[in-house]
Amino acid sequence: MENILPLLDERIVRAIKDMGFEKLSPIQEQAIPYLLEGMDIIGQAQTGTGKTAAFGIPVIQKVNPELRKLQTVILCPTRELAIQAAEELRKLAKYMHGIKVLPIYGGQEIGRQISALRGVQIIVGTPGRVMDHMRRHTIKLEHVNMVVLDEADEMLNMGFREDMELILGQIPGEHQTALFSATMPKPILEITHRFQKDAKMIQVAAKELTIPLVSQKYYRVKSQDKDAACIRLLEYYQPKLCLIFCNTKKKVDEVAEVLKLHGYQAEGLHGDMSQAQRDTAMNRFRNGSTSILIATDVAARGIDVDDVEAVINYDIPQDIEYYVHRIGRTGRAGRTGRSFTFVSGREVFKIREIEKICRTTVEEKKFPGAAKVLKAKADKYLNQAWEMHTHEDMELMKQFLQRKIDAEGCDALELAAAMLKYQVGDKSEEIAADDYSPRRAVRSDNRGGRYERRDRHGENRRGGDRRGGDRYSNGRRERNGGRDNRSGDRRRKINSFVK
Repeated sequence: MENILPLLDERIVRAIKDMGFEKLSPIQEQAIPYLLEGMDIIGQAQTGTGKTAAFGIPVIQKVNPELRKLQTVILCPTRELAIQAAEELRKLAKYMHGIKVLPIYGGQEIGRQISALRGVQIIVGTPGRVMDHMRRHTIKLEHVNMVVLDEADEMLNMGFREDMELILGQIPGEHQTALFSATMPKPILEITHRFQKDAKMIQVAAKELTIPLVSQKYYRVKSQDKDAACIRLLEYYQPKLCLIFCNTKKKVDEVAEVLKLHGYQAEGLHGDMSQAQRDTAMNRFRNGSTSILIATDVAARGIDVDDVEAVINYDIPQDIEYYVHRIGRTGRAGRTGRSFTFVSGREVFKIREIEKICRTTVEEKKFPGAAKVLKAKADKYLNQAWEMHTHEDMELMKQFLQRKIDAEGCDALELAAAMLKYQVGDKSEEIAADDYSPRRAVRSDNRGGRYERRDRHGENRRGGDRRGGDRYSNGRRERNGGRDNRSGDRRRKINSFVK
């Protein structure tokens, strides 16, 4: 940092110190000098590496506060990322009076944005909304001297390639281009070759991104038992805030439905949701009214919550960079965190690849047995009850209990045990964690009946054929014969695993 600070405006240095920067991250150390010299760069890095400051510091340094015209365009894949990046830029420009930063994105009233654009030197926006303003001629590009593409691969995945190329192609005159991407697929390289000149390549190895405070575990589990495995881990570890990552939007919806059916406060988050739905889900997760957020990698960009206690990789990600990005959501701000990854079949080789490239250890674990889960639930309930006892007036409750004991001759310990069993449940049959095989399991359903898995093709499992499930039409479920067969089957399947 000592080598770079002398190159910066003292007001930016002051803001950096206010933000608590102690040393530069690898991407900042490499990118900032090149950007300050006016060179194009390609930065292979992901969220969590400090790349917003890596381009944000040079952006603020280069802006002319006296020129009340647009000078820098920063493109981000999502509204959340645009807002987050704009907030960090404003912090960096805290003492640079006259610099205006504005996030622009879809879902916000266009008229209000147009009014706010007056005198703005830096915009941070999603490609679609930036293109919208360009078509309306409400942003002028003649004074733009720097363009930043943040999370370029995610913009590509979200179908923004044409918008990205159109925006880059309409920037007139000499300008600087910085592109940041977690991965470098062929289309990204094509964009760099077309719109950048003698770009410097900067790469941050995944090993530099692994968060050491995160305990990493993986579990071997068949695909059809992942819902049950999720419930078991949630019951045993009981995280206050938990992120669950799935590889598809459909699976996000399915897992959210399963968890809600089992009484959890859970919300899904993916790109097919409206902006209002996404905002509601995020706000509920941030304020703790939702304890579990299920998301795709793309939708999760921009989530910045420090108190996440656990991350569950319901699906193992295709790219190692995504694995590092996911587990970095927990163990923040000096806290310890947990990550759990479900591995099916030959996917264990992906774990070995993660360990090799990231120079980390992902420990294989067995699922906790029913006795351990029951003990964890009972301990939590008893601790909460005793905590209440220390802070609340218990006299009236004591009177009720004493009347019951006197009237019926109840034993106080037996009465307390019955109340605990009523609260946390109990099962006579237990699952041995070390030798449990989901395919051999035979358990009782909620109505006391019996059901089992009879074959490997899905027929007659626990008293039902999964193929007779529900259908979807225009986002609404049509229940066969008034009953949701698929949800019922899923609940029975999970009960056989977790109870």
